[in-house]
Amino acid sequence: MTFEEALSSLQGIVASLESGDLGLEESLAEFEKGIGLLKTCNDVLEQAEGRIEALTGVDADGNPVVEPFDNQATIDSNTPSAGEEDEETGQEDDSESVLF
Repeated sequence: MTFEEALSSLQGIVASLESGDLGLEESLAEFEKGIGLLKTCNDVLEQAEGRIEALTGVDADGNPVVEPFDNQATIDSNTPSAGEEDEETGQEDDSESVLF
């Protein structure tokens, strides 16, 4: 089963469960199928993630230089959140979180 097929089936199961039209036994059976499909989707995504490489530059001959993709969040973990103390300056950040 492809990722797209598993995801489509999972969406159908979620819709049927949310409708409330199924009995308890049917709901449990569908839920169990959904868990299996969710695992399938997750496994496919993990395999794809392992195949992704990041282009880090080019060598002297002009060939691409790649390394395994680091799937860690890209947010700067050293930036203090509002109300937290900055480790470097020792000052508290009093600014409010603003989107724009």
